[in-house]
Amino acid sequence: GIIVYITGRRENLLQEIQQQYPQHINIVVFDVNTLQNDFHLEKIANEAGQLDAIVYSSGVGEFNKQLEFNIEKLMVDTNTVAFTQIADWCWHYLKQKEKGVFASITSIAGMMSSRHAPAYNASKAYQINYLKSLRLKAAYEKLKLIQFTDLRTGFVDTPMAKAKAKFWVADVNKAAAQIDVAIKNKKKVAYITKRWRLAGWLIRHFA
Repeated sequence: GIIVYITGRRENLLQEIQQQYPQHINIVVFDVNTLQNDFHLEKIANEAGQLDAIVYSSGVGEFNKQLEFNIEKLMVDTNTVAFTQIADWCWHYLKQKEKGVFASITSIAGMMSSRHAPAYNASKAYQINYLKSLRLKAAYEKLKLIQFTDLRTGFVDTPMAKAKAKFWVADVNKAAAQIDVAIKNKKKVAYITKRWRLAGWLIRHFA
């Protein structure tokens, strides 16, 4: 019974999903890096009447052993600049409504450094800390019904999982189900899948 708006750059892929649930899914085609996100989000909010939850899943992850700036810039633009613009829009929107959810798919990689993908790990660390800051801001302003959820994923079976040596690789449906549960349970931080909580604990204490 939930109406979902999905966005992205590739209209053909969005249409494939829409065709599976034509009564429940609307698509809006745009690239977060054009930085016209405020316009598109306002348009979606006006059409929907009310947005109860916004999930930021846009992301770029590339190995960059030669440290080419253009590769780093693409990750920074998507994972920090576009993320910040959308997170800030959501903050103002949810504050006006005095309730709602903003969740972002970050990464376990944001808890560590990487010689092969400096910008990716650093940009995910940025997202983790930005979400924590928004939670602190909401608590300070006594906005008790606004939720900011940090979804720290490990390896999920998608093209984003580019490492040669992968372990604890999650099926897409399993990862999505755990994300759904985490948001519904109002988690501040959720490891996807749950076994990555152990890795998170080890990183915090020994990395």
